[in-house]
Amino acid sequence: MIKVFVTGLGIITSLGDSLESNREALKAGRCGIGKLYNFSTKYSESLLFGEIKLSNNHLKDFLNVKDLGVSRTSLLALHAFNQATADAGLTDKDFSSEDTALILANTVGGMCLTDELYQDSNQHDIGSENISSYDCGSVGVFLQARFGIAGIVNTINTACSSSANAVMYGCRLIKQGYAKKVIIGGTDSLAKFTINGFNSLHILSPGLCAPFDNNRNGLNLGEGAAFLVLEAEQDIADKKIYAEVKGYANANDAFHPSTLSENGDGPFLAMEEALKNAALNPSDIDFINTHGTGTENNDEVESKAMIRIFSNNLPAFASTKSNVGHTLGASGAVEAVYCILNLMHQEIYPSLNFKEPMADPGLIPNLLYHKKTIKNVMSNSFGFGGNCSSLIFSKV
Repeated sequence: MIKVFVTGLGIITSLGDSLESNREALKAGRCGIGKLYNFSTKYSESLLFGEIKLSNNHLKDFLNVKDLGVSRTSLLALHAFNQATADAGLTDKDFSSEDTALILANTVGGMCLTDELYQDSNQHDIGSENISSYDCGSVGVFLQARFGIAGIVNTINTACSSSANAVMYGCRLIKQGYAKKVIIGGTDSLAKFTINGFNSLHILSPGLCAPFDNNRNGLNLGEGAAFLVLEAEQDIADKKIYAEVKGYANANDAFHPSTLSENGDGPFLAMEEALKNAALNPSDIDFINTHGTGTENNDEVESKAMIRIFSNNLPAFASTKSNVGHTLGASGAVEAVYCILNLMHQEIYPSLNFKEPMADPGLIPNLLYHKKTIKNVMSNSFGFGGNCSSLIFSKV
């Protein structure tokens, strides 16, 4: 059986624009959620967001982007892509090889440009520079053209599990011989479209989100991008290896467009099948980075599903969405990077804003930074439509 390893990492979130700055913020229990800075909506004063405090112009200058109509979603992706591919030592020769694939995941795409596109459509007869960036596939097209990527390029949009599914797809490409290297990326930016959409579901918290707390009242939307470079075991030679992608699974409880089933069948099946895929027992998992949105439905359902899997031996768990907000299609990749930090440094980070356990089932997340022996970490990502995915990363 071919093993798949992570050889490169890159990330930008509201906690920082590098792997090191994100780790230091997680260790210190810092929160990147606050008031909006880069654009205004009618909810700017009433809601909090995990916004990256860098303007589009700053990102364009830093990244040397001269193209017209490039979305913030693509700019964030490029930042993390550059970090991860440099970290893995990928070259122009790698990019131009048909053995190198690029798998993107996002939900927003260029919808952050909706106002600009609408304005252009009313003022110009010749069209808009923003139209080519509007769909979610535009991020992959932008990176493919910029770096001359010749292998498979694809984009996955399964809501909040998008980039976890991208990791799975990348592993399968390697194991089935369609690629030797796969660049996996999850990216999403804040947009009025998603702010208004989530607000219509009445699941946005006016304060800081409090995953697994009895008085939780919703999530905070965030933005960010994270990339991982995956490579087959036999092609790594003397490269640095961060972790092995040990197991993965996707399941769907087909219960409701935006709600998980009461018993957590989708989350349960995803975790159960990921363990089988990794040939691990529940007792082998040392830490869980939960989906942990801070919404009433998710935290109760995820808790029940974890108890069904782990019974009385539930490992330590936490939600890093309390640090950066819910980054939607980027969240699976962002949290995968955080899981790998757990493994690299043998440490776990505190879940923030927790005060009182739920009456049922009454689980308490990890609340303090501390060192811990960790061999296997599970990362959960559960999307709208019941699309549930679990990843397992293991120390090498």
